[in-house]
Amino acid sequence: PTSAAVQLVNSFVISRIDYCNSLLFGLPAYQLHRNQQVLNAAARMIYGGKRQDSITALLVKLHWLSMVERVRFKICLTVYKSLNGSSPEYISEFLKPVTDIHRRSSLRSATHDQLLVPMITNEFGKRSLAFAGPSCWNQLPDHVRQSPSVDTFKRRLKTHLFKLSYCT
Repeated sequence: PTSAAVQLVNSFVISRIDYCNSLLFGLPAYQLHRNQQVLNAAARMIYGGKRQDSITALLVKLHWLSMVERVRFKICLTVYKSLNGSSPEYISEFLKPVTDIHRRSSLRSATHDQLLVPMITNEFGKRSLAFAGPSCWNQLPDHVRQSPSVDTFKRRLKTHLFKLSYCT
């Protein structure tokens, strides 16, 4: 049955794709393409789809994020856990909150709970957690960032990223 196929794919395929995928942040799309192809093949296998069938409909039906959004999900989750004391201290050292001193303006529209994004000039440095974490975090809406628990944060974050992937 389909439910058993979904469980098997989640256990044997998705877990391997998601393992350490935060290291893939900032890579060009063509380098993430192979992992996306594995996700697409797994979705087709679950539903018996053909290669010429639309993969987007299958991914939406499974409620799977694209590879780019999976990477962003992992980074944002790491930042959330770090800000809430659920990760090692050395990760928290990279994440500094924006204070009024750092803001160029004190407009009401200036959002709270943002992190300071360091000035990094090379592309390799922009793939580090010190840059990627605050960059991804600051792009999240307030209601996602201010989630009261990890489970709520995951749910809101996945919904937000899912809408970005498939509803725009």
